[in-house]
Amino acid sequence: MQPKYSILEKQYFSELTKLFEDWAGEKAHDFKHLPQSGSYREYYRISGHSKKAIGVYNSDQKENIAFLTFSKHFSEKDIPVPSIYAEGSGGKTYLISDLGETTLFNLVTERRKKTRVFPGSAIKLYKKALEQLPRLQITASADLNYKVCYPRQAFDRQSMMWDLNYFKYYFLKLARVPFDEQLLENDYQNFCDFLLQADDDYFLYRDFQSRNIMISENQTYFIDYQGGRKGALQYDVASLLYDSKANIPQEIKNLLLRHYLKTLHDYLDYEEEEFLRYYHGFALIRLMQAMGAYGFRGFYERKTEFLQSIPYALRQMKVLVEKYDLPVQLPHLHQTLQRMLESKGLKKYTLELKSVTHLNIDINSFAYKNGIPKNKYGHGGGFVFDCRFLTNPGRYEQYQDLTGKDQQVIEFLQNESEVDSFLQATYEILDMTIEKYLSRGFSHMQVNFGCTGGQHRSVYCAENLKAYLNEKYERQVISSLHHLEKHAWK
Repeated sequence: MQPKYSILEKQYFSELTKLFEDWAGEKAHDFKHLPQSGSYREYYRISGHSKKAIGVYNSDQKENIAFLTFSKHFSEKDIPVPSIYAEGSGGKTYLISDLGETTLFNLVTERRKKTRVFPGSAIKLYKKALEQLPRLQITASADLNYKVCYPRQAFDRQSMMWDLNYFKYYFLKLARVPFDEQLLENDYQNFCDFLLQADDDYFLYRDFQSRNIMISENQTYFIDYQGGRKGALQYDVASLLYDSKANIPQEIKNLLLRHYLKTLHDYLDYEEEEFLRYYHGFALIRLMQAMGAYGFRGFYERKTEFLQSIPYALRQMKVLVEKYDLPVQLPHLHQTLQRMLESKGLKKYTLELKSVTHLNIDINSFAYKNGIPKNKYGHGGGFVFDCRFLTNPGRYEQYQDLTGKDQQVIEFLQNESEVDSFLQATYEILDMTIEKYLSRGFSHMQVNFGCTGGQHRSVYCAENLKAYLNEKYERQVISSLHHLEKHAWK
């Protein structure tokens, strides 16, 4: 059946269905829309009677060409990546093997909840991934077609400046961290000069992080390498080990880095001192790029899951800035990063995220004639429910001076069957949302009920929601109730 909330254009949904049925030789009967992360690609788990696959829609055809070309090449070289089952004729859809739902990040997070320490089983999987990485970077990419790379064939000066400016404009600017534009630009150029001295004739995965490593039958598989290009070996290792929200302890970072360096000797005759000369520089530029993404997706697009990565990124940045001296002078960049780490705004925000132990829900009743209440929390999380379709007690003279808190109005609305149906539907929607918010550590939600005068129906619904939440969630949810129209304060 077609997914209820499909956001694909109808023609691409039909194309994915046909791709699956031609490949599987059976009808597609179940579609599950998979959550997006940092991209705009759409993923669906498609199942038939005995087979399943992941259907992908992406309007960026050049990016698709890169992914499909790399996947076929790496599969031929026995690198653990998804198999390509089928490709749509328009270049915007394709079908790949289903590697399940467990990423290395998920696994670490779940096991860490139980033990409060970084799990030993996860260290083994990190080592497996790092053992595969040099083969991907060096051996498997020896005859790779770099002409399909998108948007650049190499992690060159232009790529570096894009990342550095991403950090400048979407993190520093939006977090209101002061800097001198010209002095920072000078340091950026010097930083690029330094990084470009590293040997860069290898495949750079670009987004080698724990969310892009799938775990299936205790084996590691790589996904989302469509941004790959030529570059230095150090970048991908730093990308994995300085993956902000994975929050790998420093001693385990050191252990995993040593494991990679030991494995690398099997593929390359290199000087370890020379490798380490550039390693922390690539860790810094990767972390700056990631923080640019957190700023864009979090500060600008107001997506809370990216905002929650910021405290971890700041912790990683503090270690890089204070513990490791780069062999290049970058005085204004260093000064700007120190200002960022000392920023009161970011510190306040960080403490707020760390203190999340429950979900705060603001419940409002309001009158549409006075406008929908403004969201207080920036990320826009919550709902506005329109009660105006419900039978209005205010039309009857005996209720006109009463509110939704008065017993006569309560009894009137309780006798209207659509009112109870409406409330039950809102409870179901909110239950799903609250469970997800609690599991992801979100701190706030706003729920608004509106009617014509903000006196009867909206007040009644708001009061009932508060009672429902208090009974069902007890200490997990703290709800506060506000009736925004003066006549509803009674």
